[in-house]
Amino acid sequence: MSEITKLEPHAVWSIFDEITKVPRPSKKEGKIIDYLVRFAEEHGLEWRKDAVGNVSMRKPATPGSENKPTVVLQAHVDMVCEKNSDVEFDFENDPIRTHIDGEWVKAEGTTLGADCGIGMAAALAVMTDPDLKHGPVEALFTVDEETGLTGAFELGDGMMTGKYLINLDSEDEGEIFIGCAGGIDTVATFRYTPEPAPADYTYYRVDVSDLQGGHSGDDIDKGRVNSNKTVARLLWYGMQSFDLRLGYFDGGNLRNAIPREAYAVFGVPAHLSSEFVKAFGRFKAELDAEFRHREPNFAMTLNEMPQIDTVIDAATQQGLVYALTGVPNGVVAMSFAVPGLVETSTNLASVKFTGDNCITVTSSQRSSLESAKIYVMQMVESVFTLAGADVAHSDGYPGWTPDPDSVLLKQTVETYRELFGTEPKVRAIHAGLECGLFLDKYPGLEMVSFGPTLRGVHSPDERLEIATVPKFWLLLTELLRRIGE
Repeated sequence: MSEITKLEPHAVWSIFDEITKVPRPSKKEGKIIDYLVRFAEEHGLEWRKDAVGNVSMRKPATPGSENKPTVVLQAHVDMVCEKNSDVEFDFENDPIRTHIDGEWVKAEGTTLGADCGIGMAAALAVMTDPDLKHGPVEALFTVDEETGLTGAFELGDGMMTGKYLINLDSEDEGEIFIGCAGGIDTVATFRYTPEPAPADYTYYRVDVSDLQGGHSGDDIDKGRVNSNKTVARLLWYGMQSFDLRLGYFDGGNLRNAIPREAYAVFGVPAHLSSEFVKAFGRFKAELDAEFRHREPNFAMTLNEMPQIDTVIDAATQQGLVYALTGVPNGVVAMSFAVPGLVETSTNLASVKFTGDNCITVTSSQRSSLESAKIYVMQMVESVFTLAGADVAHSDGYPGWTPDPDSVLLKQTVETYRELFGTEPKVRAIHAGLECGLFLDKYPGLEMVSFGPTLRGVHSPDERLEIATVPKFWLLLTELLRRIGE
């Protein structure tokens, strides 16, 4: 067992430790689904599984609480799989290596999976704690939240029956969320013709690394540098001044993660190589000064390479580099309705050479306003279309419109205030939650979302603040006791 099992509340941390040992990448959740089914059977819980792999469990009310309304505890089972480039790790087979670092629990060089593993652990602890007082409780565990919201989109009939739902996928203790942004993904595909790499060129690889990255919704307002945009800036400059020819570009991984690393392989005329190296030094110094207050660990390196075989044709290169440089990225608009809330944003998530002479660029757009979500999607599509790419979009998902008059919200706020002597913040979140999709299927559902404090989510810097987990657990269990009184 990991050292985290010595932390309190013991039941939550012990189950979380078990969860970290079960591989659960998005769309490959079979092992964690099997774990949940075994868990339910070992503890005598009624359970069911739908066609896409969502699992629900049901625990009867404790004596005297049979007439209280049913409450659903909801968490997703998949995790974002990101690692540092120098770390050897197989997310489909290896257990997460957790450790305590001061006031935080972290993983060694990978994402921790506390998003939403700690929510899963809390729900399972409720389902097995014999001392808690509560009405009927259901636990709903959904698949593929991180890459497609498949579980929420295709939730089977009868998987939940509750009047109230507590989503356990939030990341700020002391804050209660009652709304979230909707989102859509935009995928641009460039088709290029390989050309022989010029023989009279010197070839280089540029790497951008050690950026903070983070969640493309929750962290988009923090000024994090995008590695794809940064590499594109150098390529744009090299094209204008040194007749640069591009051979390869790879950056970012997941649509909902701000990219931390990227690299490109390219050449410049050999007689200009020494001048280019000097120009790169000046360029890097300018970026160091530009980024020093927001990306203190920013690294950008240039290394000479052997002759490569091919480069992409000049027209496609121009379209790709101009599009990556010009496409909007980051916060597009702040909300006028909710001060401090990001209303609309876009994230240039990944650039991949995908075979068959194709380059795929993935970005994601979010907004709490459906019309603004569509408009920023149109901005992104316009840039890529003008650059000669084929553009497609995901189906998207709806936002969750806040209900400030919710009975569940009022009960949650009162419970928090009485437990901790302070007023919780009631907020909407720019990140996507599954709640909007649940509301489509169950229009009368009342929902809140809360959790312990997580930072660096969707990056290898993901960490869970230890001191906030007991508060999260106490709020959850006391709220369950009070609902329906």
